Amino acid sequence: MSKQYETVIGLEVHVELATKTKIFCGCSTAFGGAPNTHTCPVCTGMPGSLPVLNKKVVEYAAAVGLATNCTITKNCKFDRKNYFYPDNPQNYQISQLYLPICRDGHVDIELEDGTKKAIRIHEIHMEEDAGKLVHDDWEDVSYVDFNRSGVPLIEIVSEPDMRSAEEVIAYLEKLRLIIQYLGASDCKLQEGSMRADVNLSVREAGSTEFGTRTETKNLNSFSAIARAIEAETNRQIDLLEAGEKVIQETRRWDDNKAYSYAMRSKEDAQDYRYFPDPDLVPLNISDEWLDEIRSRQPEFKTEKMARYKEEYGIPEYDINLITDSKKLADLFEAATAACGQPKKVSNWILGETMRIIKDRSLEPEDITFSPENLAKLIKLVEAGTINGNVAKDVFAVMFDEDIDPESYVKEHGLGQVSDEGELRSTIQQILTDNPQSVADYKSGKEKAMGFLVGQTMKAMKGKANPGMVNQILKELLNL
Repeated sequence: MSKQYETVIGLEVHVELATKTKIFCGCSTAFGGAPNTHTCPVCTGMPGSLPVLNKKVVEYAAAVGLATNCTITKNCKFDRKNYFYPDNPQNYQISQLYLPICRDGHVDIELEDGTKKAIRIHEIHMEEDAGKLVHDDWEDVSYVDFNRSGVPLIEIVSEPDMRSAEEVIAYLEKLRLIIQYLGASDCKLQEGSMRADVNLSVREAGSTEFGTRTETKNLNSFSAIARAIEAETNRQIDLLEAGEKVIQETRRWDDNKAYSYAMRSKEDAQDYRYFPDPDLVPLNISDEWLDEIRSRQPEFKTEKMARYKEEYGIPEYDINLITDSKKLADLFEAATAACGQPKKVSNWILGETMRIIKDRSLEPEDITFSPENLAKLIKLVEAGTINGNVAKDVFAVMFDEDIDPESYVKEHGLGQVSDEGELRSTIQQILTDNPQSVADYKSGKEKAMGFLVGQTMKAMKGKANPGMVNQILKELLNL
């Protein structure tokens, strides 16, 4: 009889903070930019340059700590983590080992079957990001881009409390939502502003001893994380079943090949020769400042859901999807305030907006149209100025260019035709041109009605009032 195994997982989640400048200098943190243009002597590690701490980094780190039920270390400091790597300009990274800013927190998750679980957070610490190596296989060389060097990070280290990919994804989604609601990061995995390293081991079911763990890196989507967890679990079980040992090491995941390979043996903290950074003074976080940060904590998803149900009366399904993104929630609230039609706003967000986002592989954070313009579009439909089909066409332009729908409809002559004389004349011509469809309708074929409506809308270039078209058609057909 084969043994039963349990998977034990802990995560190290790196999050790039949404400050405009880097952690220890005034260089821009903007994503992209020509290589080595967002740099200065500090973030390129020039001898004699001195770091100056960005206060906003501490504020964001403390805010995330408070929102994840951590204890804030009021007297904390920075340490040097020494290692050589080509994209690490100083040959050390400024991080926090001995006194991280946050400790002993937890995040509550809920699984699809309704199971609730608290995932403990060991610590959250602040640190600087490294640069980026760009490999040119054709020339067989590597280039270094220091634009990312010195970008502020927090590293959220969980306890080994997760037992499945489902729990890991639920934890990451909850973390991402909290951090996005705080405005501390956009948490875009595809741009690297949220990255997760998976520490995983397996053990016989019922055992309390931990197995030998590996760390898997290069995971830039939730689906890649789930696949990597499954593959690494199976790899370790196969080794144990064959009587071999799991080696403690760092592995790199190749999502295209669905395969991981060893990068290096896993280092321990002492290998990095940590010591207090001599160029940065210890931090003293006052109770007053902490109270101020606490007072600015936003309304999170759970509170929003309860309020939406009470205030807007829209279905729970809509509420759950809208509050899953701070961007969508803000858009919904502002557009509803402008037009007073919560269900219509919800329909446009969950319908056309999400359709375009999905078709173009975008994120809700990529939305650029204003809530005011969405409200104007809804008012145009409600007033009968334009019909639903024209509204969708206008919305497509608005999504890309944030045009004012009122002006756009006027300029392009898209107003709905509700002139009964004009409609009656057009419909009469359609009936004359399609005698077979008229005969089909009169013999009980309801589909013929749809065809005649379509022909009328086509003749009117989509601008006819659909209600009036149906009414006049029925009247003329039943004569």
